[in-house]
Amino acid sequence: MRIGLRLLLGYFLIVAVAGYFVLSIFVQEVKPGVRRATEGTLVDTANLLAQVARLDMRHGDAAKGQLAQAIAQLNQRPIGANIAGIRKDRNEYRVYLTDGRGKVIFDSSGQALGQDYSRWNDVYLTLRGQYGARSTRTIADDESSSVMYVAAPVVEQGQIIGVLSVGKPNSTMAPVIRRSERRILLAGAVLLGIALAIGLGFVWWINRSINRLVSYADGVAHGEVVPLPHMGSVELTQLAQALESMRMKLEGKAYIEQYVHTLTHELKSPLAAIRGAAELLQESPPPATAKRFLTNIEQQSARIQQLVDKLLVQAQLESRPGLELATIALAPLVRQIVAGKEAQAAQRGVTIKLGELAEASLTGDAFLLGQALSNLLDNALDFTPVGGSVSIDGERLEHHYQITICDTGSGIPDYALDKVFERFYSLAREDKPKSSGLGLNFVQEVVRLHRGTIRLQNLQPTGAKAIFTLPL
Repeated sequence: MRIGLRLLLGYFLIVAVAGYFVLSIFVQEVKPGVRRATEGTLVDTANLLAQVARLDMRHGDAAKGQLAQAIAQLNQRPIGANIAGIRKDRNEYRVYLTDGRGKVIFDSSGQALGQDYSRWNDVYLTLRGQYGARSTRTIADDESSSVMYVAAPVVEQGQIIGVLSVGKPNSTMAPVIRRSERRILLAGAVLLGIALAIGLGFVWWINRSINRLVSYADGVAHGEVVPLPHMGSVELTQLAQALESMRMKLEGKAYIEQYVHTLTHELKSPLAAIRGAAELLQESPPPATAKRFLTNIEQQSARIQQLVDKLLVQAQLESRPGLELATIALAPLVRQIVAGKEAQAAQRGVTIKLGELAEASLTGDAFLLGQALSNLLDNALDFTPVGGSVSIDGERLEHHYQITICDTGSGIPDYALDKVFERFYSLAREDKPKSSGLGLNFVQEVVRLHRGTIRLQNLQPTGAKAIFTLPL
């Protein structure tokens, strides 16, 4: 399972469990909360009606007094109230009045008139000066049939002369309770949805940051010049910097090992030649032979010097953290490099043909690009025989600029096509010794820094072509 999915599941599980407990508490509190609020209104109503009942009992006419008349007229017309989407059309109170002994002397429902209610909690406790209330089911097995009663004393000259009790069926509160529960559950679902969206956003951000690191590592593994990604987090930035530091140390170690190995290999031949010539000179050979040996020592020393100089340039290039960026007009750059090679071409008896150069500009390092083009031209001139020609063209493609250098030389052996860009790999020239084998490797490094491509291929019937492509 991917780490992002694990984080999402863990985060959502925590939110879901926390939301479940919070919502369950809210839902469980809805019903008692509504009933407590209803009980409070019943207390106020009972105490208010008890004052009206006191006047009726004083006149000894509770069954036909003002309270009885008011309640009888109450349901003659619909109320027509719309309370937050819940319709209320009739009065739902049941009101009964008892005397000082608990005998019912008035009942709005007419069911209990004359009955002894002195043992019911609401009447029993109120007659003794306490708060009286009860909840009783009209159907024993049906919880929804329960009715809540709250009583208030009818007091005359400091004496309790009766009890007025107001009842309200709990079923009338069911729509309010259901509506509240629905709204709480809906809010909970929305909360979980928002939590899931936040979790997805967080996981997307984590995955994007990790993918940036993965892309960076893949690019480094493939030898690409990949800038260190911006992570947007202190911890991830530290991780990226640690990876960059590890890469640089590993590359530096491998770089040194490879350089020492290849440099040792390349220095063996000229050093052996110098040592052999020196040993022979110690035997005092004839002047002509001695001169030849001295010339050989001079050539091999120059080769070593050239090798060391190019190695220093190559090392400096490969250790560069970035390019000295500037806007470069490519056509003038190519013309400038070609103009600098005309004398060398004339000396070798080779013609340089400058073809059509499309105008284009890009951002890069002009010095490095010039050196890379110069190396390619040097290679083409070295392998072109006297009387041959080297042609250069520049073409603008959709998103790239392509420079093509063609020669009429012997071409590249098939076995060397995939090796010519390796460091110290060199092919023999007809009239010159092998080169240092660093020129094309230098070109490849410049191309890599500019995110371009370089390809070499043979031409028919003879010659080779270098295709140097740079992104615009």
